[in-house]
Amino acid sequence: MSRTKGIKAVMAAGIGAAVLAGCLFAPLGASADDAMEEKQIRVGIFITVPNKYTLTTPAATLSSAGGLRIGVKQNGESALLDRISSGSDIRAMAEAYSALLGESSDFAAALAAFKAVKSAGGNPVLEAVERSAGKTYQVSEGTYATSAAASAAMAKWSQNATVKLIGGDSGLRGPLHLETGSFTSEAEAIAAAAQFSKAGADTFLALRPGGSGTEYSVMVGAAADSAALEALRIKLSGVAEAAVLKQAAPGGYLLKRQEFSVSQKAGSPTTLYQAPVGSFAVIQPGGNEPIKLAERYGRSYRGQFEIGSYNGALAVINEVDFEKYLYSVVGGEMPGSWHSEALKAQAVAARSYALSKGTAFGTAQVVDTTLSQVYNGTGSEKSTTIQAVDATAGTVMMYKGKPVEAVFSSSSGGQTADPSEVWGGSIPYLKSVSSPDHTSENGLMDWHRVLTPSGKTGYVRSDTVTLSESKNAAGAAIASVKSNDTNVRPIPLVQSDVSPVEKLSAGAKVTVLETVVQSNEMNWIRGPYTSQQLLDLMKGKTTNAVSGPIISLEVSQRGPSDRVQKLLVNGKELPVKTPDNLRGALGGLPSTRFWIEPAGELSLIGASGRTGTKGSGSQVQLLGANGVKTSSAGGASLNTIGAGGVIRPVAASSSWFIRGKGYGHGLGLSQYGAKGLAEQGYDYQAILKYYYKEIELVKDGY
Repeated sequence: MSRTKGIKAVMAAGIGAAVLAGCLFAPLGASADDAMEEKQIRVGIFITVPNKYTLTTPAATLSSAGGLRIGVKQNGESALLDRISSGSDIRAMAEAYSALLGESSDFAAALAAFKAVKSAGGNPVLEAVERSAGKTYQVSEGTYATSAAASAAMAKWSQNATVKLIGGDSGLRGPLHLETGSFTSEAEAIAAAAQFSKAGADTFLALRPGGSGTEYSVMVGAAADSAALEALRIKLSGVAEAAVLKQAAPGGYLLKRQEFSVSQKAGSPTTLYQAPVGSFAVIQPGGNEPIKLAERYGRSYRGQFEIGSYNGALAVINEVDFEKYLYSVVGGEMPGSWHSEALKAQAVAARSYALSKGTAFGTAQVVDTTLSQVYNGTGSEKSTTIQAVDATAGTVMMYKGKPVEAVFSSSSGGQTADPSEVWGGSIPYLKSVSSPDHTSENGLMDWHRVLTPSGKTGYVRSDTVTLSESKNAAGAAIASVKSNDTNVRPIPLVQSDVSPVEKLSAGAKVTVLETVVQSNEMNWIRGPYTSQQLLDLMKGKTTNAVSGPIISLEVSQRGPSDRVQKLLVNGKELPVKTPDNLRGALGGLPSTRFWIEPAGELSLIGASGRTGTKGSGSQVQLLGANGVKTSSAGGASLNTIGAGGVIRPVAASSSWFIRGKGYGHGLGLSQYGAKGLAEQGYDYQAILKYYYKEIELVKDGY
């Protein structure tokens, strides 16, 4: 979660149950007071906010077991326009500019073009239109914010050798239309559209709110500019019905189209709704069942959706009851099996955090990722998380009369962070405190760091080897591998995307160098990293480029909780915006509470007291007590034993392991720490006051 100065929550009002002017949607009030009363929150599922957050989709596919109600929202008011039966999919997009790639009466040919565009990375739409000769199928691509962008797309697709334009009309589409008068039924409007379709014009059914319910009209043409609109008017001059056409008023309507992008079958269209710029399609459940959003992993959500153009891209906003939003957040952020007091503490922290964000994402208060807090819809809800939210309903942490920006992380690694270590400033209610985060290690397997017969080092899980009574000359334990193809891992953790160091056969003897618990949220190991791997990880993650090769990597400054504040690469400070950015610069480290272990470097002191260092590319010759000389030349394995008896392999070339504690930025509540405190008998109020200093818990603190 990122820091923001915005504290006051400005919540947009939700759709109520009132019936106004024959419409089944109540107006969405624009004032914060109304929104606070209704306790709604707006979550950006897909949204573009420049310099802050971008997650896009060209369209949204929605369904609900209880059916859907479709409306339009403009100027803060919404009205019901249509209904969809139980279980049926709908699609929603913004009306904008697009590239019309052509049309064909042959569905198979149109479908082939559609698939070619999709395979080439485009966002095509396949729909049916009427012509004098009967039904034909059009393929268009994209929803672009400007005519210039659509023109560039049209040029690109025209030159794409793998996309064969299917003939017929092609060119730019835009948001300008000629419109008929209103009709009282959809059937009347469709019948009226036939006269214009026969003349070769594209027609679109439009739905607008009227005094006694939905009014229907026909939008004729989709012009990109006024000149194209006038050309259309001239084209239709011979059609008697065209005399009543007027340029469509902007906004306040939905286009209703039939397209085949989902089913890809000629007889199975999906209804597509498009809202013009300045308006949003509003999608409500028709019954008590949630709404499923296919493009977000098929998750289902309580509340309603608003879908339309925002900052030049499609925005998909879930507006939901605030407390029910927390049902999912608590379940997404903390296992439902954890102690009830820990779950309650998480509920209050999540509620306070969300309230503190104001309009952090423009038309939304939060997003559904860890940039805000995890929100996975109804799939994350558990009976225990619901109970935790209900038990603390309305309870908010306040500091000097404002909601606390209650940041939290998975594990602080035994000590929470000070704000100066993460953001470079101070926050009065966030102080570094010790935290019982060791609960993350409960039940985890031990791993042995071993030296294999071939001289390689890595980790094996303790249950894959048998320790023997014998030890080597250095006093290290010897173990025997139990079965064939036993993996030796780079770190004490199974990483499906990382190849093992080596595979060992049954009976192979390995030397045990150390034993550690499996890497987890409390203690972890990453690496080994070579110079080139580090340079690749740092690329684009620092304020200035880092040149290689990397010879040295060392910590030069730590903060109050031992988190790294400055890191030296070849003696120069690694340039990052904030200390917490060091995590990303080193490949996404779990936390900045880490220590660097050089794997290819060794400091030596001779009998004369002279010191030296084995670094990258250097060789070491050793003279044993028996007079035999050995050398590290040629990649030979070199292992040292310190005064404390710890054996450490020394790599042939420079590389580094990073050992650390904690998972996340470490500020505020530690989730594993809250679990530990709850198991010690702390209630949720005591847990919160332990992690957030001088705060007040206020009931109904919205």
